[in-house]
Amino acid sequence: MKKTVRSPGSATVINAIATGRGSAFGIGLRVEAEAELIDSGVECISREGADTSLMELCTRLVIEHYGVDAGVRVVTSSDLPVASGLSSSSAASNATVMAVSSLLSDEFGLQPMEDSEMLNMAVDASLQAGVSVTGAYDDASASFYGGLTVTDNMERRIILREPMENQKVLIYMPDRKSLTAQSDVPRMKLLAPWVDMAFREVLDGRVHSALTLNGILYCASLGFDPGIALDALEAGALAAGLSGTGPSFVALAHEDSEADIIDAWENLEGDVLVTSVDNEGTRILE
Repeated sequence: MKKTVRSPGSATVINAIATGRGSAFGIGLRVEAEAELIDSGVECISREGADTSLMELCTRLVIEHYGVDAGVRVVTSSDLPVASGLSSSSAASNATVMAVSSLLSDEFGLQPMEDSEMLNMAVDASLQAGVSVTGAYDDASASFYGGLTVTDNMERRIILREPMENQKVLIYMPDRKSLTAQSDVPRMKLLAPWVDMAFREVLDGRVHSALTLNGILYCASLGFDPGIALDALEAGALAAGLSGTGPSFVALAHEDSEADIIDAWENLEGDVLVTSVDNEGTRILE
């Protein structure tokens, strides 16, 4: 028996590090995890050669939850760049937890975990593995459920969840990585009063202004060039800003602005990716 699960990455509307409250939405770049039983132990393989310690931890937590004596192999493939601010860790955690949970519950005739249990286990794994400062409940919930989520990360509570309007998502990805766990947290917390203004914007339904304000604020704290976001806005983007703790910038746009935004970013060092909003979330494929 084999279980395959697909989980989308997410892009930031509000980075939760400053205030503990955040917001994100699912994007059309994904991690796919295949889980199957083996004779013994835990074996995790990334087809892209990424570090598998988070996958291994997720797998062991699921096995421990079900209390079974089982060996499990998990193989992941991904078009989500790691350490880019696009929730690759959350997507990998969600995909692994759901795939292994589905595999074990079916194989041993056990009660499957609830969605909230799987989401919280994936967040626990991210914290234990040290890949997140807050547990990234905003990123993880957007990846798990798809669409837009607004969260209290400290209480692990979803304040708002709704589908995102179908828009083009353009991503500028510089030739560098940015590890969230290595970010200057005290410096980011200085932004709290202004990030809270952005948070109120998203609660009032003004997602575009919230994303842009948050992105420019965190650029100032983390040393990224806000001009990258402004170039996208000048080219017709509805919103643009830094995603997570970077280094990626995300712009939302109508299709007729796509080419102009790509032109605005084409001379920058790195890659420009074009994808879409994901409203499906993490799901079993087979």
